[in-house]
Amino acid sequence: MSFRVGDMNGHNGCYFDRLPEKLVLEGYRRWLAGYETGSVTPWEMGWALYTQHLGGADGRRALAELSHFVRTLRVCAACPLASFPFGAHHVCRDECLALGIIAALQHEDTDAAATCLSAMSCPARRNDIRDAAASFAETLAGLSQYLLPIPAHAIEDVLRRAGRATVH
Repeated sequence: MSFRVGDMNGHNGCYFDRLPEKLVLEGYRRWLAGYETGSVTPWEMGWALYTQHLGGADGRRALAELSHFVRTLRVCAACPLASFPFGAHHVCRDECLALGIIAALQHEDTDAAATCLSAMSCPARRNDIRDAAASFAETLAGLSQYLLPIPAHAIEDVLRRAGRATVH
């Protein structure tokens, strides 16, 4: 199941034009695609996105944190992670959770963070996901890349509409 971002937050697609959200969402998509396809091309596209917008050193640092976050998610997920193709103006459940956890950690929204963590990981690996997400969120914040807040009730609505509240 997919959701239009405009349906979720009232931004009517402009959400994807914001650099912080673009870095997280497109970075997630490209990094995941690299794992799924076995090709370095999506990773090179991720590198280009990050260095174009953040510069060489900052882009490299942020991309390293994204890589760690996605790699940790892949290890902890019972099901393969889902994503839309690059540039799509929809988000799937897993993409919403990835955006949600980073936004929640940046805005110190413990309810939204807990909702995302419960849905994306088993209890035994929850701290690993949280730590990887927190490092990525802090790195982006250090580069003045703050995501818009996504309240817990919006994430819960996405989970209800997706028909499953947890990955496991």
